[in-house]
Amino acid sequence: MIIDPKNQTRQENYKLMIGSIVPRPIAFVSTKSKDGILNLAPFSFFTAISSAPPTICFSPGRKADGSKKDTLVNIEATGEFVINVVTEEMAEAMNETATEIPSDMSEFEYAGFTPVASESVRPPRVQESPINLECKLLQIVNVGIDGPGGASLVIGEIVRFHIADFLYENGRIDTGLLNPIGRLAGNQYTTLGRRFGLDRKPWPPKS
Repeated sequence: MIIDPKNQTRQENYKLMIGSIVPRPIAFVSTKSKDGILNLAPFSFFTAISSAPPTICFSPGRKADGSKKDTLVNIEATGEFVINVVTEEMAEAMNETATEIPSDMSEFEYAGFTPVASESVRPPRVQESPINLECKLLQIVNVGIDGPGGASLVIGEIVRFHIADFLYENGRIDTGLLNPIGRLAGNQYTTLGRRFGLDRKPWPPKS
């Protein structure tokens, strides 16, 4: 099957993207509005960029009516956010935060998550998450149309790592103990499942 995206609707292209780019890690992003309202929302268009400095990005799309999501509005106003890693135990409550509740309500309270103070940014961390990344905004790149289907690429520098002691050993994280979830197409998610290791071969080959 060969498909020209220009011959499809944005919804059709979106379905092909989320079915092809799998599994996707989830950035569970906590922010704080200029009025002090705590916001919490999941985003699966998320990845690392660099390690010097440690930099990540995620992409909040526009709402169905074309307006900006609260997460983006808050980051534009404050320049700060926290990415919380989602484990399988957090999945159902995380899904509750995807509901578009009024902007003057907090998803922390709505979904039953516990906010805990961060060290370097104003938005709180999620206590139930074993890994929290405090971030400061570096850049926002608007991509696509300014309406449904468009998005903004949020690039941030990690200024604090919070890692649960049971996961951390000798500078590394035990991803098996972490038990994160990933996003698939539609309303489907996955866990890590079977893992395997592959050693990279040197060049030139050793004799």
